[in-house]
Amino acid sequence: MTVYLRSLETAVPPTVLIQSEARDVFAAQPGLTRLGSRLVNTCFDSAAIDTRHTAVTELTKDSRADDPQFFDPDTGLVLSPSTKVRNDIFGREATKLFVEAAKAALAACAGVEAADITHLVTVSCTGFFNPGPDYKIVRALGLNPAVQRYHLGFMGCYAAFPALRAAKSFCEADPDAVVLVVCAELCSLHVRTSNDPDTIMGSALFADGAAAAVVSARDITDGEPLLQLDHFETVLTPVGEESMAWNIGDEGFEMVLGNYVPHIIDDHIIGALEPLLARDESLRGLPYRDITHWAIHPGGRSILDKVQSRLELTDEQLVPARETLRKFGNMSSATVLFVLKHIAGLPPQDGDERICSMAFGPGLTVETAMFTKVRAPLAGSSPGAAEESTATQQAAARTEPSLL
Repeated sequence: MTVYLRSLETAVPPTVLIQSEARDVFAAQPGLTRLGSRLVNTCFDSAAIDTRHTAVTELTKDSRADDPQFFDPDTGLVLSPSTKVRNDIFGREATKLFVEAAKAALAACAGVEAADITHLVTVSCTGFFNPGPDYKIVRALGLNPAVQRYHLGFMGCYAAFPALRAAKSFCEADPDAVVLVVCAELCSLHVRTSNDPDTIMGSALFADGAAAAVVSARDITDGEPLLQLDHFETVLTPVGEESMAWNIGDEGFEMVLGNYVPHIIDDHIIGALEPLLARDESLRGLPYRDITHWAIHPGGRSILDKVQSRLELTDEQLVPARETLRKFGNMSSATVLFVLKHIAGLPPQDGDERICSMAFGPGLTVETAMFTKVRAPLAGSSPGAAEESTATQQAAARTEPSLL
């Protein structure tokens, strides 16, 4: 049975962070050592990011809170609210992104209505509340209250693939299943000032965003699918358990992102790909660059550099990942779906267009997936712009100026 991704849409909050402005604010914090200040400048400048989006509306020039909790515009201080304060904002603002992305994906899926959704899978690692995002989406979209709901929490940047793999399994078990998958992350809620290199790197990389997809094997005659879901595999590298982690602290979630992570990926990326490529006889022994598209989770510029060098990929094959990083930063689980959205909108090429995709997360976990691109972009879409859905464009239209 063939399972298809029938629509894929993205959404971001309206407030934009300009990387150079954020760098200057973080570098000017009074608690930084001389080394800490140098690390801030180095991490922000080398991240290959121009802009990011944040749900923290306090971080705008026009925002004036009576009791600022994240940033005091009068003193220029980055503040440290409690985990509860941050999580309360997650409950409110993440719900908006979950619903916005889900509505966009459903609206973009011709021939599918809210009543057709049989399963709902939500994903996030940046906050918790219950009734959760799955419940909120059911109510906001008018889904059948009996829809089967699943939430994948606290898995990290690779979690979109377990969600898509679960959706594929649901569809293979029930040919009439229609699965809505929604990832939303508010990583910027947990940004803080520090002399710790991992914390500084997190402040330079992480951002907020959401992505949603409709997955089904059902014969839907009103629209063509975007991608065929071929195979998924999971690999744990033999080292790296302490190099990438995500813990809960008193002042938000604490990201461990060691500078050795790109080297671990460099050493083990070939082995991590072997189980996936072994699933398809046509890919065995094929030079990596001969696979048409590569949807790499842009965990950071150095990770993309290592993957490109080790696999001998072309600059063009890394454009979707690098452009996603440049425009949106690292949005944890949602990010690789932005990359896939970009690829799905590129002009069609001759022959089968296979997409090899990878995402990395705590453990160190490497999730891999193989897709096949099955149609050209919709009429009127422009190459390279596909990562910005209608929801994203609407958000950009109401963008507020950034203080950071």
